[in-house]
Amino acid sequence: MARGLFPRAWMSKSYYHFQVRLSHVRVKYLFLTWLAVFVGSWVIYVQYSSYTELCRGRECQNNICDQYRKGVIDGSACSSLCEKGSLYFGRCLSSKPNNQVYAGSWGDVDGVIKCQLNDVLHYELGEELEPRKESALFDKPTRGTSVEKFKEMVSSHLKAKVGEQANLSSLVSLILTVADGNKDGRVSLPEAKSAWALLQLNEVLLAVVLQDREHTPKLLGFCGDLYVVERVPYTPLYGLSLPWPLELWVPAGFRRSMDQWFTPSWPRKAKISIGLLELVEDVFHGPFGSFLMCDMRPGSFGYTDRHDLRLVDGRLVVPEEAFRSAMRLQRCREDGDCVYGVDCRTSCDRAEGHCTPRVSQPNLARACGALKDYLLRGAPAHLRDELEKQLYSCMALRGSAQHMEMEHSLILNNLKTLLWKQISHTKDS
Repeated sequence: MARGLFPRAWMSKSYYHFQVRLSHVRVKYLFLTWLAVFVGSWVIYVQYSSYTELCRGRECQNNICDQYRKGVIDGSACSSLCEKGSLYFGRCLSSKPNNQVYAGSWGDVDGVIKCQLNDVLHYELGEELEPRKESALFDKPTRGTSVEKFKEMVSSHLKAKVGEQANLSSLVSLILTVADGNKDGRVSLPEAKSAWALLQLNEVLLAVVLQDREHTPKLLGFCGDLYVVERVPYTPLYGLSLPWPLELWVPAGFRRSMDQWFTPSWPRKAKISIGLLELVEDVFHGPFGSFLMCDMRPGSFGYTDRHDLRLVDGRLVVPEEAFRSAMRLQRCREDGDCVYGVDCRTSCDRAEGHCTPRVSQPNLARACGALKDYLLRGAPAHLRDELEKQLYSCMALRGSAQHMEMEHSLILNNLKTLLWKQISHTKDS
């Protein structure tokens, strides 16, 4: 009988241990499931909070249309936005709450809608690159301002931004032509208020100045300080936009390598790069002064189906004259205090306690730095050494060099010629 009890006791003990282990497994998986649900809910909540904070297109539209219906502002896009409903807000692309950016459509045309929220943009002429807050929206020009007085306002504003030029009157006329949204040959007070608000934005000024060039998106229309530009189908210039939780875990070095995997074929990269070099040429001593490109990150650029480069974010492309005026007033203790945007740097005059006005590197040197890895990866073997040599010579350009302008032109032409020779016989050209 004892022998019969032993197996039974052993089986009972084994079953008991099995039950205990099963309970531990259940508790473990229950905890992991709860943790996954908690983390997932937290991520969704943070993403939703970020989205609602960043994406306030409805608020932007309501603000603009309220001013339009009151007769305060007017422009070529107002009726479509506020009455006909043919200007449609699509996917949110905003990266900052006060700069609303949306993919959208205007009838049959795809565009990007950009709108400012909360802060009224205004410049103290020649003193600030960044807008400062004011209490009133669309407060200038005031009622009773004549067209001639408005011209003087625009001329003074532009003189502070792009400097004294022989063709400044041509730029003023160009601005007034754009301001005439309904094309009736005159600028009404509501149109003038919209134009004045838009003139505070570097990106709009650049779009007007370079409206005949191919590397900046065309300004399609405006209403107040909301404006619409053509949409660029492929952005950023290279790489992928990862969700922010993944961004935290991807090492910077690996991310730089990974970004280079997601690029077009090398001949197409060469054509896109030529486009960036041509854009640098357009803003370097252009018809209405020089501009500094202070954000050379890939997210600032895109390209079309034909692999023509387009500037997609021109907020940090600033007139050089305004940049120098602002830097002269910028207090500093070290060189790190003398930075605007991402890439525009000057040095600190420690004796005076102010930044020096001249940018350390010209646009071309910073463009070559942005293109180096992009162009060298996959470059034809017979071309690689010469291309690398020219890129490094380009990156060595300094803004304070005695013959910088001559070297700038020489290096720019040599690089364009080298790249064109490689693709001029292919369908990519």
